[in-house]
Amino acid sequence: MHERNNLYLNGQWTPPSGDRFIKVTNPATEEVIARIPAATPADAESAVAAARAAADAWGETPVTERAALLGRIHQGMTARMEELAQTITAEVGMPIKLSRRIQAGLPAAVVESYIKLIGEYQFEERLGNSLVVREPAGVAACITPWNYPLHQVIAKVAPALAAGCTVVLKPSEVAPLSAFILAEIIHEAGLPEGVFNLVSGTGETVGELLAGHPDVDMISFTGSVRAGCRVATLAAPTVKRVALELGGKSAAVILDDADLPAAVKGTVGACFINSGQTCTAHTRMLVPERIYAQVVDLAVEIAQTYQPGDPFNESTRLGPLVSATQLERVRSYIQAGIRERALLLTGGAAPPKGLEQGYYVQPTVFGRVTPDMTIAREEIFGPVLSIMTYRNEDEAVAIANGTNYGLAAAVWSSDPARAERMARRLKAGQVDINGGSFNLLAPFGGYKQSGIGRELGKYGLEEFLEVKAMQFK
Repeated sequence: MHERNNLYLNGQWTPPSGDRFIKVTNPATEEVIARIPAATPADAESAVAAARAAADAWGETPVTERAALLGRIHQGMTARMEELAQTITAEVGMPIKLSRRIQAGLPAAVVESYIKLIGEYQFEERLGNSLVVREPAGVAACITPWNYPLHQVIAKVAPALAAGCTVVLKPSEVAPLSAFILAEIIHEAGLPEGVFNLVSGTGETVGELLAGHPDVDMISFTGSVRAGCRVATLAAPTVKRVALELGGKSAAVILDDADLPAAVKGTVGACFINSGQTCTAHTRMLVPERIYAQVVDLAVEIAQTYQPGDPFNESTRLGPLVSATQLERVRSYIQAGIRERALLLTGGAAPPKGLEQGYYVQPTVFGRVTPDMTIAREEIFGPVLSIMTYRNEDEAVAIANGTNYGLAAAVWSSDPARAERMARRLKAGQVDINGGSFNLLAPFGGYKQSGIGRELGKYGLEEFLEVKAMQFK
């Protein structure tokens, strides 16, 4: 078992003030693989104090120096990429082949993008008799989830540091190990004391203190809608900047002229990535009624190629869910789909054969799902696809937009102009057209209850900047 006995405070690995620790479990084996400190409110206070003390000097650091330090962080991440991938597969369960590319590779690419971006970004501009300047917001508290533990950390920490903010990071206690490796990399990169601080622990103990702390100027949170509402409520009395990246119930709209095999394959893949534990997962497949039967046959055939297995096996496509709690949640949604008379096409709530140990669930596809069903309205966070039908494009838009979420969506059509027209009608922060690839410079975030603000690219940088106008006579 790997022991993490210290927090990273004010540039030093520091013992926590309490004596409680949190166990980290491998979801494929159910074995405890590590333990981390359960930080106390006093530890969180120390982290904020260190970040506050360092804020002015770091905010005045030249952009070129900040970029150079980010460059050293990028080098450290690249050097330890395989270790990061192996660690995240062990704590989250994403198959190792995907972890190398997504869980470890993507965060390094995001850091690299900010090195280039701040070298080109206009932090000052003249508007008539005004000089408009963009300055660091100050102390940024970043609270991150477990499903993409390093990427979600980097999507906040990289732009915060690039903007000149100091950081207090609270990673998810479910999958925290990659954050400790990142802290080691940051320490080796030589950031000034107090610029980056790591406090591990629970949301109730650490996260809530950070959200309401008067010396925290900005809070960036990724997680559930319930927890995001709590963060916003706690932040309100101090009127601090708040960015929230919350849940999703994304629809993939397949139009009647789409390349069906490509559309169905792409949608199933976008639903099952990371065992469905993805906020942008395309969990609702909307298809014209007249081609429903064709789509069902394709979807079942493709879904059955996602056989769950050991995430360290190079050929595995579907790993376990992250925890026993998550397994119970997903099974309960599958049972709700059956109870509400959706048509179970493949999968189900029973454990996959031969995988009774570990938090595995069968890849599941439901047909004849209607908009009022629980599985069509609520975020499941598991490999569960709902196939829904529509009669015309207006009805497709109404169904796609008919949830409380608006994070992502997809459109499939052989006519790019028609696909774009549909995409413009969807109330979602990102819309993939015909399988368009992820762009780490494009804004990431959602409409409605999917959140407030944007991450990645210049949009993510600007979340950590205040704007000042100076008028000259």
